[in-house]
Amino acid sequence: MANAIRFFELNTGAKIPSVGLGTWQASPGLVGDAVAAAVKIGYRHIDCAQIYGNEKEIGSVLKKLFEDNVVKREELFITSKLWCTDHDPQDVPEALKRTLQDLQLDYVDLYLMHWPVRMKKGSVGAKPENLMPVDIPSTWKAMEALYDSGKARAIGVSNFSTKKLATLLELARVPPAVNQVECHPSWQQTKLREFCKSKGVHLTAYSPLGSPGTTWLKSDVLKNPILNTVAEKLGKSPAQVALRWGLQMGNSVLPKSTNEGRIRENFEVFDWSIPHDLFAKFSEIEQARLLNASFFVHESLSPYKSLEELWDGEI
Repeated sequence: MANAIRFFELNTGAKIPSVGLGTWQASPGLVGDAVAAAVKIGYRHIDCAQIYGNEKEIGSVLKKLFEDNVVKREELFITSKLWCTDHDPQDVPEALKRTLQDLQLDYVDLYLMHWPVRMKKGSVGAKPENLMPVDIPSTWKAMEALYDSGKARAIGVSNFSTKKLATLLELARVPPAVNQVECHPSWQQTKLREFCKSKGVHLTAYSPLGSPGTTWLKSDVLKNPILNTVAEKLGKSPAQVALRWGLQMGNSVLPKSTNEGRIRENFEVFDWSIPHDLFAKFSEIEQARLLNASFFVHESLSPYKSLEELWDGEI
């Protein structure tokens, strides 16, 4: 019998469901239906963010799901994220307050610093002139206060390199519970994964299928011949195998879809596993980061003068 891997334990003692629904680029009008369908299928983990611009719609759907007794609040794991324009310590609690109002919740299960990047308050778009010097320690301190208040049951980061995470761990009173990063068979994050494991920080994978729906990212992750060979041998779809690979690597995964059939397919990853011999083949897959966030890099206006500096060589 395959090990189902339905949850991972965080350093807070809380359990994070291993498969969550991603809501990035889920357009308004579709995202609500996707969340409702996912919860009815069995998803208990929804990944949100203020910048996605759809938390209000998700909040209305959650409220209805609770009212209709489809699911209880304490059965769901809801994540949201602090956007780059709210890094000033006094803006951090206000940002979470807005998110909680939009989601119609009293608390989130996890609140993440979305990027190690700070932008001018109220600015729109990742233009170089909006970038400001970062002060991760003071922003983190404000996030620790949200953890103390109980409004964020766990706090963490997103898009942090090994080096940036190490620096934060040295000064944090409350260590980050999670680092949410791009991770899939074509960007396996080997160095970061080992570091997270050694420090008790859980790694969550966004774009675990390589963001096939994103027009401005050239992604062929699901077309990889090794992935497809393994999928054929197991009688599964390449997407299912990519997700199951993530679970067996020890990370939670956030597949995003607004198609009910695919939302269901992406959740059918618990009653089978990739055998050792086929799992080993994943180490042969050529590695390339998809989302390099070059819009946060600028030779004079950004604290990060190069991609090398933003990712500390993990490119």
